[in-house]
Amino acid sequence: MPFAFRRSTASASLRSRAWFCTAALGLAALLALASPRAVYAAEFTPDQRKAIEAIIHDYLTKNPDVLIDTLQAAEDKIKGDARDKAAQALSARRREIFDDPETPIAGNPKGDVSLVEFFDYRCPYCKQVEPSLEALLGEDRQLKLVYKEFPVLGPESVTASRAALAARKQGKYDALHRALMLLKGQINEAAVLKTAESVGVDVERLKRDMAAPEIARALKANTELAEALDIRGTPGFVIGNEIVPGAIDLASLKQMIAAARRK
Repeated sequence: MPFAFRRSTASASLRSRAWFCTAALGLAALLALASPRAVYAAEFTPDQRKAIEAIIHDYLTKNPDVLIDTLQAAEDKIKGDARDKAAQALSARRREIFDDPETPIAGNPKGDVSLVEFFDYRCPYCKQVEPSLEALLGEDRQLKLVYKEFPVLGPESVTASRAALAARKQGKYDALHRALMLLKGQINEAAVLKTAESVGVDVERLKRDMAAPEIARALKANTELAEALDIRGTPGFVIGNEIVPGAIDLASLKQMIAAARRK
């Protein structure tokens, strides 16, 4: 099956600026090495360096397309390498992505389509997407939603993810997950524990379970998996053979689910 990788415009813009700087430096170095004097001397005199720099500056000013072409080639290669790596990881690690028994799920455990979300409780875009996910679960009885805790926004995010995973031992993962996604304002340890108590979690037991080594292992595994799939922020989604970094609207999610079913 074909593999698809969608990336947000904002991410592409940030990377383009990085490629621009890299391409400029690389082109300058290549032009300098192309000088005949480079064949005969390992170093240039100060006057020679100034002359070379002037030539490079003049050339790039008069021929900006050269730099643009170099930039595009570098960006295409980096993106292609990332897509290939992600495609290999998606193929080789499907069980870990879609069917890890240690990963919380919602919806139909035996559904015909699995939607995987990498998320952070402090991420505003994850909170923005949450109503769409809840709507999908209510409408689509054959959908399996896989929750990959991916706390990338600091220690408070890690605390929230640890609490949610620990609440699973009390059968309260779903309740705490939804409550944390709805939580407004600062999400710190005090807020997380108060929220846990509000949904019926035994807080003292929760504190003990949060420190369990398997919780740390689960978060580490999710981080490594996200890196392999080239998911660098939250939210990030995997469905079928598609990886979609960034927030996505309900209509697009439905289209992706339908496409995965057809395949």
